[in-house]
Amino acid sequence: MSTNVVTRLEVKSHDDPDEKRRPDKSEIDVVTVGDYTIGRLSFEKGWRWSECIKPVVHTDTCQNNHVGFCIAGTLQVELADGGSATIKAGDSYTIPPGHDAYVVGDERFVSIEFVSAADYAKPV
Repeated sequence: MSTNVVTRLEVKSHDDPDEKRRPDKSEIDVVTVGDYTIGRLSFEKGWRWSECIKPVVHTDTCQNNHVGFCIAGTLQVELADGGSATIKAGDSYTIPPGHDAYVVGDERFVSIEFVSAADYAKPV
């Protein structure tokens, strides 16, 4: 297991992010603190990766690695190899490359991402 070293105190708000990305039915608010890029991802009812993000990144499936924590809502993740999982409020998660995902129900899905934020929903 790797060790992370933090060398200075820094605070930034996702309400005033360094970068905003706004693909269809998506809000990605990104901040960089120290050597870390952290994203707040918010997906509306009806959001699906293959419909909302695929047109931006032009890959058949999401190719990002994800490590995050779900704050609100429910997301269904389907791997290209047939595996699947449901992520709900209070869940921490990892998702490997090669997947599609969609919001389940009427509630917006909101999560904090610690690995994919620097590149997620950016043109390749």
